[in-house]
Amino acid sequence: MSGLAPASLALPKQLQALPAGTFVTLEKLEQGGSLQARRLSTGAVQFYWRYANDGRTHREPVGPYDPVSPPKKLEPTSRGLSIAAAREQCRRLSLKHAAHRGVGGLKEAKSAERRQYAASKEAEATRATHSLSNLLDDYVKHQATQGRISAREAKNLFDLHVVTAWPAMARTPASEITQDQVIDMLRRLTEQGKGRTSNKLRTYLRAAFQCAVDVRVTASIPVAFKAYAVQVNPVAQTRRDGRFDCADKRPLTADELRAYWHLIEKLQGLRGRCLRMHLLTGGQRIEQLVRLRWADVRADSITIYDTKGRPGRGARTHTVPIVKAAVRDLRSFERTGDHVFSTTKGLKPISGTTLSGWATQVVGDAIDGFQLKRVRSGVETLLAANRISREIRGHVQSHGLTGIQARHYDGHDYMLEKREALDLLARELTSRAAGAKTAKPQRKASAPASRATR
Repeated sequence: MSGLAPASLALPKQLQALPAGTFVTLEKLEQGGSLQARRLSTGAVQFYWRYANDGRTHREPVGPYDPVSPPKKLEPTSRGLSIAAAREQCRRLSLKHAAHRGVGGLKEAKSAERRQYAASKEAEATRATHSLSNLLDDYVKHQATQGRISAREAKNLFDLHVVTAWPAMARTPASEITQDQVIDMLRRLTEQGKGRTSNKLRTYLRAAFQCAVDVRVTASIPVAFKAYAVQVNPVAQTRRDGRFDCADKRPLTADELRAYWHLIEKLQGLRGRCLRMHLLTGGQRIEQLVRLRWADVRADSITIYDTKGRPGRGARTHTVPIVKAAVRDLRSFERTGDHVFSTTKGLKPISGTTLSGWATQVVGDAIDGFQLKRVRSGVETLLAANRISREIRGHVQSHGLTGIQARHYDGHDYMLEKREALDLLARELTSRAAGAKTAKPQRKASAPASRATR
């Protein structure tokens, strides 16, 4: 039941006296349709816009009546609408209806709004899913899948210096990150006196974005990177600060290596075995050596996997001879589980940080500025001083093996040469006199000529 309200009913006082369940037209609207009101079973008064479309009559709820709203207020309050505000809402609905009159009127207008809202929510979800932080996570996963030990360092840098330091930027879609924003991240670290860290972060950021760019031309890159829609690498045009790229040119001297050997030579337990194996195998890269598996251990050699180098090439096998001085230690490891260097019965390997920490604890103040990584450069320096060629040193420590000749033509395993170099290292370490040189092995003297032939 509905009817036209008397003029006095438009007054707020009379509006409160509406009978329940009855639609009452308050006024005809200039834009079309009419403003109606109805008292609900709850006692509240509800406004409606009544309009016609394709010969049929429709009512659209506008909102509840707020009896304490200022009479001329055109915007809703937290409780509802004044009569003027209800009239304004009807006007807006009328405009939407007119704009879609030929395609369904107000009903289609509301459908379009719902579609637009859903699209905006989907776009918002896409922005969150394809954010910079998610791109960096996918890059770390990709590196870890390839067995690259740098994945852990990349994750730590991203978590600390991107996600934590720049949370808003981390939530930004990766495709919207600009060169200026990248520079801001790098500059923050440089101003904190962390120039080396800034260069490292730049390297990993550039590699992550390049995966998203190259996914269209490189099949080995996971398809997940394609969804980021990165067209240009924003890190590519930034520059490294060469001042912070200086390598550590402090190899342990021969005397320092001997002093270090003297400290670990009789060290008992797992720590001693691990540290001696690291040194006697030529100062292999710590992160690679600690991941040694029993499946890659032979009676006279071990095989580790060198994952350094350009991405996508896979790990290079690197076989290292075991010299006599290291045989007893290798046999003393508890042969359980998969991993040799382990405190969990072979379930997982120790970390490179753990091994470095053990060495630092043992050395203490005995060697100035000691770091386990200086053992590697110290070994190379000692071998060079004993006339071991650069090529053989490269084969011992698995570096510098680049070029077409090394990759494609030279099939020699260099095991004999590597063993001779490591034997020389062991002799030099056990030379007790500081700075003493172990005499080079002499050729066996020929038998003296007989008197008959003199």
